[in-house]
Amino acid sequence: MALRSLTVLRAVGGVTVQDRGRPGYLSQGLSRGGAMDRLALAEGAALLGQSPDLAALEIAAGTVALRAEAPLRIALTGAPLSATCDGAPLAWHASHAVPAGARLSIAARGAGYGYLHVGGGIATQPVLGSRSVHLAAGIGRMLAAGADMPLGDDSGTRTGLTLTPLPRWDGGAIRVVAGPQTALFDADTRDRFATATLARDARGNRMGQRLTGGQFAAAGGLSILSDVVVPGDIQITGDGTPFVLLAECQTTGGYPRIGSVLPCDLPRLVQAPPGAPLRFTFAMLDEARAAETAEAARRAALHRQLRPLIRDPHDIPDLLAYQLVGGVTCGNDLEDAT
Repeated sequence: MALRSLTVLRAVGGVTVQDRGRPGYLSQGLSRGGAMDRLALAEGAALLGQSPDLAALEIAAGTVALRAEAPLRIALTGAPLSATCDGAPLAWHASHAVPAGARLSIAARGAGYGYLHVGGGIATQPVLGSRSVHLAAGIGRMLAAGADMPLGDDSGTRTGLTLTPLPRWDGGAIRVVAGPQTALFDADTRDRFATATLARDARGNRMGQRLTGGQFAAAGGLSILSDVVVPGDIQITGDGTPFVLLAECQTTGGYPRIGSVLPCDLPRLVQAPPGAPLRFTFAMLDEARAAETAEAARRAALHRQLRPLIRDPHDIPDLLAYQLVGGVTCGNDLEDAT
């Protein structure tokens, strides 16, 4: 039987193995880590018909070339990147069949996090229950040429499927909930924060993201005691700059936090390109719970949104209305023009 693996031919920049992380170790000083865009993991799982717990490759501002050592099924999700199989372009947010010996090449086209999923998942050795590389904690490392990535068993067969991803590449509205230190910020400061148009700074990593466009100091903010922090918390640094903690953030912090981003809205923040407008709005706890419940249900039903990447003509009820050959239609356009 052919070895189910991917051989790394070239890897440059931030290319790492990621899954949903390793929760439960905050008391030992280890944050959850895992994929920056966890929604992308769910989308890839739906495209391949497998568990969202399986590990994938996260590509951030990098390039990677891989050789398939056996026939594979793959899916591509997250921020769209340039991808080819033996030179032929691959559609993003879709699943594909890859023959043994084929070369996959993926390259970043800008900011954001793209994901390569493989049928059966990437089966590197787990550490503390997760295969995620956690760079800040020294668990694992970025991909390097010559590495051999083992793959899990794949019981699926379907490929050539696509879905429409939840839009999250142009900024937009981000919901936050108040936290134990929100009251340190006076009403005027909270209002300014909730009405300001902010943006991701070009500087940022898996630990956190600095925001530009406003300063929001808290009274007595530099005298608070350090306590537990989690991804999504919005710390306000000494000069009033907002800093959103992300997957590999520290486990405690002493900066005041004006609020915390809802987990279901974090993908919109991490995938926003530098300079894209971000608007933060406060949500009540019951609204936040409802939003999280609705998003969990939507993700669980992603498989129902799958459709063929290339539509079968037998399934197109208005086939003659399509431009089958240049300039030829069913004639409705002439009726509309008269």
